[in-house]
Formats: sequence, structure tokens, C-alpha cells
Amino acid sequence: QVQLVESGGGLVEAGGSLRLSCAASGRTFSNYVMAWFRQAPGKERVFVASISWSGLNTYYADSVKGRFTISRDNAKNTVYLQMNSLKPEDTANYYCATNSRPRTFGYDLWGQGTQVTVSS
Repeated sequence: QVQLVESGGGLVEAGGSLRLSCAASGRTFSNYVMAWFRQAPGKERVFVASISWSGLNTYYADSVKGRFTISRDNAKNTVYLQMNSLKPEDTANYYCATNSRPRTFGYDLWGQGTQVTVSS
């Protein structure tokens, strides 16, 4: 059974940085796409960033390009989201996501989320 556990959220001032981590267990990590989504109060969950199984391809929402960086360490079964120049509008619950099928884009497995709050 696949498990995704996020960590690293917290309270930070605008302009600050945070690094989120998502530890995966239960299967061969390197065969699967990984992504981060976020959901602000009263809003839908939206895509933030993704990284291919090889790590060679990354994709970002326009709202975070140039500020956030997604990466993965397949040896540690962990995906990261480095968030710099944080803004109050980045406040949300951040979710790690993956696909139940290897080498397949799209997301049907989710972590429990970690809260990020950016104060102005």
C-alpha cells in the first residue's frame, strides 16, 4: 500500500522560504511521477508543480514559476518543494500526489497535506 507523508509546512513571513518534503513508501519510488498541489480555504485544489519519474522533466504553475523548485531523491524516496519569495497568496494546504500506475501522468494517490501560512 502506497503512503505519502508530507512535512515541512509552517508559518513564514512574506519573502521567506520553506522546503516541503514528501516521503513515499510501499513501492519503487523511481518509477512514478510526483507532484504538489495546494488548496486554499474556500477554493479548489490546484496544481503547483510536477516532476517526471526520471527527474528530467519538471512543470510549474505560472503563479509559482521562478519561485518554487520541485526535485526528487529516488534513493530517499522523497520529493521536495523548495519555496522561495513566498507571498500571502501562497497560503494553503499543500498536498503531495502521485499515480498508482508507473510511468503515467495524472494523479490518483494523495498525502494528507501540510499547512503553509504566509503572513504579510
